[in-house]
Amino acid sequence: MCIRDSRTSFVLETGVITVSAPLLAFSLYLLFAGHNQPGGGFAGGLVAGITILLAWSAGGLEVVRRVLPIRSTVLMGAGLIVAVTVGLAAAIPGLAFLESGYVELSVPVVGKVKLVSALVFDIGVYLVIVGITLALVRSFGGEESRR
Repeated sequence: MCIRDSRTSFVLETGVITVSAPLLAFSLYLLFAGHNQPGGGFAGGLVAGITILLAWSAGGLEVVRRVLPIRSTVLMGAGLIVAVTVGLAAAIPGLAFLESGYVELSVPVVGKVKLVSALVFDIGVYLVIVGITLALVRSFGGEESRR
């Protein structure tokens, strides 16, 4: 991914390209480990948002549009729908709003895996935070103000 033009810094561009993949991997780690350890959708979303901000600072709005061509309102809306749906799904068996449930599965290569409903809620929060960061970056670039 080459993002150079006459305004970008070679050092900043190289640094962003170098740290983007590890930051996104750490973001996903925080998302998936958050129901048992520190982290979760908010912390993971913030790390992914930092990656978006770094891409914007290195290459501008065009790089962000190329890397993440989806609208920020779609991400925020999808995240809200996922989070609210998980919260309301607990009411179906008569549990409290956002009461967590889990299922343990035995995966052949990995072993025992515990799937927690809080993970799906965290995915919704993650999408909202990434959408907010994308809206912020696009407003810095002037795209949201033109609409």
